Amino acid sequence: MNTARIVVLAIAAGAGLTALYLASGIDNKPPAAEPVARLQTVDILVAKSDIGLGQTVKPEDLQWQTWPAATASNSFIRRADKAEAMKEVAGQIARAPFIAGEPIREQKLVKADGSGFMAAILPAGMRAISTEISPETGAGGFILPNDRVDVILSRREKNPDQRGGGADVVNSEIILTNIRVLAIDQAPKEKEGSSALVGKTVTLELKPEQAETLARSRQSGTLSLALRSIADVNMVEVSSDDQPRRRGNSVNVVRYGVASPTTIQK
Repeated sequence: MNTARIVVLAIAAGAGLTALYLASGIDNKPPAAEPVARLQTVDILVAKSDIGLGQTVKPEDLQWQTWPAATASNSFIRRADKAEAMKEVAGQIARAPFIAGEPIREQKLVKADGSGFMAAILPAGMRAISTEISPETGAGGFILPNDRVDVILSRREKNPDQRGGGADVVNSEIILTNIRVLAIDQAPKEKEGSSALVGKTVTLELKPEQAETLARSRQSGTLSLALRSIADVNMVEVSSDDQPRRRGNSVNVVRYGVASPTTIQK
């Protein structure tokens, strides 16, 4: 085999290897990445810092924040709809607290319009009525603003079955149920780090007819508050007039300074 043929074969082999390498490189090339869909966003008004119950909202308490459009509720304030919302919200009073980063909702705000805080946060048609309490009648101070309570009226009456006044009957009944506590003394919110709030007066949120019931009851006996579970907040309220009359009431009969339970029939 002559030299020229060997050179031609070497060139042909090199060209074949080069073509094979280039072909394998094209086959192993990763596929082009698909374009990522752009997430649609909106600017909504949020609390820049914590806003407490009854606090007047200031411009520095607010800021616009980008939010995914798919998760933005219709109750949120959007910049596209209300560009001047920050100025409109400033000066209003928080009916419920906001935490930093929480979207601002108009349902949790109220315009004071020169009125006091309590008048501003009261829902339409409701009344704020105060009555005296003590640690004994106020669940030992564990009733806090925004809790729900039942109001119990206790009256001491003469036992008609006993002559000579030897025994007194303590008659108790629930006159109001599932009532919201607005404030203890002049504190409309729980003190930080405290799970109890002892006061001398409690302010309740009542309907006009309930306010009349409370006013009459204050003159006829002792009022006590029974703390309700937080799970009872959404329970349907039952007025005292709608409650069935009990056929028997448990009372304490006091004879010569010694109390003993008994039952009276009605």
